[in-house]
Amino acid sequence: MISSFLRAPVARVVDPTARALLRKNVTPNQITILGSVGTIAVSLIFFTRGIFFLGTITLLLFIFSDLVDGTMARLSGLSSRWGAFLDSTADRVVDASLIGSVTYFLYLEQDPLQIVAWFALAGGFLVSYVKARAEAGGFTCDGGFAERPERTIILLVSTGFAGLGVPFILAAGIWILASASYMTVVHRIIQVWQQR
Repeated sequence: MISSFLRAPVARVVDPTARALLRKNVTPNQITILGSVGTIAVSLIFFTRGIFFLGTITLLLFIFSDLVDGTMARLSGLSSRWGAFLDSTADRVVDASLIGSVTYFLYLEQDPLQIVAWFALAGGFLVSYVKARAEAGGFTCDGGFAERPERTIILLVSTGFAGLGVPFILAAGIWILASASYMTVVHRIIQVWQQR
């Protein structure tokens, strides 16, 4: 939803980057793995310790790779079922590391917000699971407010500003993330029910 507005300007950066990497004989799967490992490492190193601003800025570099690998596969014709599986699996692990690291920090701080963060973590998995299960059954299942790009944007905006000392922004972001995730789950369930 939000990401659709950003698609054109982002493509002006992503496409040349993808072409340059392909010229260097870098494969989409290599970028997937590099970006995922980097994102997980940064999340664990920074977010679990409450270092939100520096962590967010560093994460932006690795999350950029998530846009590049798909573009590389499309431009090179290297798309494959294995690559799609690897990318989808890596996305789930990355999602868990992002919100999971913040949740762990809140747990260490004994912050009651951790309860909402746990729900947000579960909600992110449900959004993906409902889509995967529906498509395995031959249904169309997409849309809703909190698809993966939107969830990532909400989380990183809230952590980035929290790292700058903006009050209540982390709580607001996590509440929005949790609420929007479950709204998306309900939206997708209704969408599939209408196709029964």
